[in-house]
Amino acid sequence: MNVERITRLEDVAADWLARLHSPECSAAERAAFEDWLAASPRHVEAWLEAERLHCLAGALATDEMLQAAAGEVLRPSPRQASRVARGRGWSWTAAAAAMLVLAVGAVQWMRPGPATIVDHATVVGEQREVLLADGTRMLLDTDTALVTRFDRRQRVVELAHGRVQFEVGQDRRPFLVRAAASTVRDIGTTFQVSRRGDEVDIGLIEGVVLVSRGDDGPGRKLAPGEQVRVDPQGRFTATRALDLEAATAWPRGELILSKRRLDDLLAEMNRYAEVPLRLADSTLAGIAINGVFRVDEQDGLIKALEENWGLRAERRADEILLHGPPR
Repeated sequence: MNVERITRLEDVAADWLARLHSPECSAAERAAFEDWLAASPRHVEAWLEAERLHCLAGALATDEMLQAAAGEVLRPSPRQASRVARGRGWSWTAAAAAMLVLAVGAVQWMRPGPATIVDHATVVGEQREVLLADGTRMLLDTDTALVTRFDRRQRVVELAHGRVQFEVGQDRRPFLVRAAASTVRDIGTTFQVSRRGDEVDIGLIEGVVLVSRGDDGPGRKLAPGEQVRVDPQGRFTATRALDLEAATAWPRGELILSKRRLDDLLAEMNRYAEVPLRLADSTLAGIAINGVFRVDEQDGLIKALEENWGLRAERRADEILLHGPPR
């Protein structure tokens, strides 16, 4: 471990904290700060730690128990008062003892402590909202499984599979979402993470997130309305526009399509269905579909395909086959 490098990074984060809290901080400096954050996940961690310590110092300064303990240490005995009156100081010893009291309190506060670990999951066709203790709202889409691990120092979500929308609660602890080879660091925002196998898609609705390869890899900062895909090896695709209309529709239980292929529609709808829809003829896959469909209304979709696109449904025990228009 390069202790000197870590110390320098902590110093840089502390310097940024002081500059951003200054009333003279300019827009250019704030932009430079965001660029510095995006340069590395370690920068984000150092910044959040600097903020946490800043808040900790404020909390310790107003903690009644610590103030009382420090007051007892700093209050001179009659003999000490006599020595002070004679000009013989005792302040160095008392101040050191008081600092020790504060330091012990700080160490106790900063220890991670036992983590609170909770499993959350939905079955096929189910969507469920979960409100976490820190105020974070998670909307779990169909067939989704994740684990939350919260301790005093950080909040971590491990996504096993499925899709989740996060509205992150305000908290000084870092909020991380780990999915396959990717780690998403939130900086107060609303975003979505989807995992299929070891391929992960991240879309940002509002705020700022930093996506990295694992916890230590290079980062990619997303702006609102952007998305990126991370492959199983941790490689990023080019950042592209997020379809905000579609992204905000699925949390309402809707699919909004504009000139999307029929096979894409069926693949999405089948995520919510016990009995899947299949194409009897692969040439039907490229039919362009427009419309708004409820994810929990498979019969409504079938009716729309029959009435508007001339398809015909054949119901079987374990699937529903879609045939083309009669010739």
